[in-house]
Amino acid sequence: MNNTLVKGLALLEVLADSERPLGVTELAARIGLGKSNVHRLLQALVEQGYVRRDGDGGTYAASIRLWELGSAVLANLDLRQAAQAWMDWLLDRTRETVHLSMLDGDEVVYVHKLDSPEPVRAYTRIGGRAPAHCVATGKAMLAWIGDSQLEALSRRLASFTPRTIADPAEFLREMERVRQQGYAVNRGEWRESVGGIAAPVRDPSGRVVAAVGVSGPIERLRPSTFKALSADVIRAADGAGAALAGDARLPGREPERGTERMPERPLLRRTEAFPDLTTDRSAPSARRVA
Repeated sequence: MNNTLVKGLALLEVLADSERPLGVTELAARIGLGKSNVHRLLQALVEQGYVRRDGDGGTYAASIRLWELGSAVLANLDLRQAAQAWMDWLLDRTRETVHLSMLDGDEVVYVHKLDSPEPVRAYTRIGGRAPAHCVATGKAMLAWIGDSQLEALSRRLASFTPRTIADPAEFLREMERVRQQGYAVNRGEWRESVGGIAAPVRDPSGRVVAAVGVSGPIERLRPSTFKALSADVIRAADGAGAALAGDARLPGREPERGTERMPERPLLRRTEAFPDLTTDRSAPSARRVA
């Protein structure tokens, strides 16, 4: 048996199970190898994209490449497939662009999306990225990464609009709100003209592995509408998680008793007023705005 391969796999398992990035010394102690051997293995894994170096702190974490590999092999646990019916349902309920995102370091990666049927809508592309701390799907996942990682992240937040939460103390309070209410919101924090709301998706072990959310023009997704949307977004995220665990029940298309659709709203007609929105998904000037 190839000992180098076995050691590399052991290293990957430790990183994949860890809730925080780990340094060479701690990794060496956990798998019983010398630090020089661990460092050499890490460099090889970084070069192949399975491990990422976490900033300048000398720590390492498993990358989203592991999910890509696993999803290719275990088609029955395909996250996009599990979430599809619930994303369809959420689109039908809200008529806003629906996203399925995963966390990769300090960014979200859009792994699936359904476009709003409205003439003015948020634009994204599958495989696109956005800073996690200022989009709803990102905040819905960040809230569960652990206190030490949140504390470190809070000290390197960048501002993109006047609404971006970049103050460390305020950001940590925002994460606590997300945990308490079960969903996250974007109030124009990545692109001023776009808002959003999202909830975390959990795998069968209870770990947050993704987020489902909706985004659209801030004129339609105002703070006053977030509460009305929250139950549907949470239900869709929970349904996607249940599907991952093998629950084959599908959402109904009609509103449940005691619930209502979002009220009818006037359509927005002028894309020129919203530089982060588009009516043409192929427009080269469109930006990532979920």
